[in-house]
Amino acid sequence: MPFLHGFRRIIFEYQPLVDAILGSLGIQDPERPEPLDGPSYAASEESHLLVLTELLERKALSPFYQEGVSNALLKMAELGLTRAADVLLRNGANLHFEDPVTYYTALHIAVLRNQPDMVELLARHGADINRRDRVHESSPLDLASEEPERLPCLQRLLDLGANVNSADKHGKTALLHALASSDGVQIHNTESVRLLLEGGADVKAATKDGDTVFTCIIFLLGETAGGDKEEAQLIHRFCFQVTQLLLAHGADPSACPAHESLTHICLQNFTQHFPLLRFLLESGAACHCSLHGPACWSGFHIIFERLCSQPRFAEDESHMDLLHKAETALDLMVTGAQKLQLPDNFDIHPLGSLAGKIQALHFSLRQLESSPPPLKHLCRVCIRLHLQPWPVDVKVKALPLPDRLKWYLLSEHSSVLQDDI
Repeated sequence: MPFLHGFRRIIFEYQPLVDAILGSLGIQDPERPEPLDGPSYAASEESHLLVLTELLERKALSPFYQEGVSNALLKMAELGLTRAADVLLRNGANLHFEDPVTYYTALHIAVLRNQPDMVELLARHGADINRRDRVHESSPLDLASEEPERLPCLQRLLDLGANVNSADKHGKTALLHALASSDGVQIHNTESVRLLLEGGADVKAATKDGDTVFTCIIFLLGETAGGDKEEAQLIHRFCFQVTQLLLAHGADPSACPAHESLTHICLQNFTQHFPLLRFLLESGAACHCSLHGPACWSGFHIIFERLCSQPRFAEDESHMDLLHKAETALDLMVTGAQKLQLPDNFDIHPLGSLAGKIQALHFSLRQLESSPPPLKHLCRVCIRLHLQPWPVDVKVKALPLPDRLKWYLLSEHSSVLQDDI
């Protein structure tokens, strides 16, 4: 078996040379090396490199020489010893040599250990910065995008011209890696996402299984239901920040299918995800399927379906909060387009103490759809659209207009609900 053969060769054939190389650099235990800023190493680096050069000259004709120096290069990449790595590369180390256990090259290892200077050195010597490993098919950029600590390597790879939209066999790009590796609590790849997007990452990228840039966000939002409140708040903040970045680079949160539509998910759970829903609507996201229109799914239908599904108990604070948020969401949807598009068969059958208010909301929408919109409504819509993206209300308040006009331009219920992210 190649794996066992490679492992055997490390132990019996070229490991002695690897040990000698490490010893020449003063590294006796590669698993627990002296810190690179340690006084003894820094003071004697020149002498260590001289000893290393002399060792390589003596061993140049020994059996398994190239395997030994190439394996030692992996150690240098891990430790970030760029000058020693440069000596090895000038003396026959193979850039494409793979670790017999992980099958990573020196470049992959340098990224995993967050050694940006080593990444640049290897690239300068001809390393393929887009090379994928044989096991997971991860590129250096994929690995750099998965941990916030590797941000320096991510920036360096982008500066070196790494292909930001290269995908693995599953269709997963570095952007999708960055999103999928984030949990919103301990791992926040927000900066990685920003760098990738600024570097030209495609927001329309999708895996062969249909995962999109919003799949991770939708999953994390689902994790907040019934969970720890502090964790839920962290997740919501992360999802909000990443969604801001994605929309700023042209991502469509209202596309088909519905289960991959962030707008659809936020509409279904508008009480829990109201700040994010408000941001989406104020940023110009369609309140219905952006591909097929209201016939596919409609925010108006989803909101009223939720209102009508409430129990018939007496009015309480939770019911009023639900109604206020529903009114705000509906108002944002109405002022998001010059022509109101309601779904076909838009009939409701509300029950309970809120039935009258729900019916009044429904009637006002029906009237607006059936009649030509008044000029003041068209002006309101036009100005709000011109002020997009979010936060529209903040921009309205900054306009040099009388307070009465500002009040009309604002969402009718914006003063009732001010949710912080």
